[in-house]
Amino acid sequence: MNRMDDYKPRLDDYVQYRNTEGWVYFVCPEYITIEIGTKDKTEKQLKTGTHHRKDHILVLCYSQYWNELKYIKSR
Repeated sequence: MNRMDDYKPRLDDYVQYRNTEGWVYFVCPEYITIEIGTKDKTEKQLKTGTHHRKDHILVLCYSQYWNELKYIKSR
């Protein structure tokens, strides 16, 4: 499956969008987020009580642009 007008992104799809690639991290009818990377939190951030050890770097893609997505693979 390559560029398709009827492609509906799903969680854990790996996609190409314009000049970036990444994993579909969140899906709702209006938009998806694509995870393009992660970054370790600082010790100070970790001491604030969060149980998440990384920050996720996300790109937002609204549904009217889903026709520009290229499906690569799924996990």
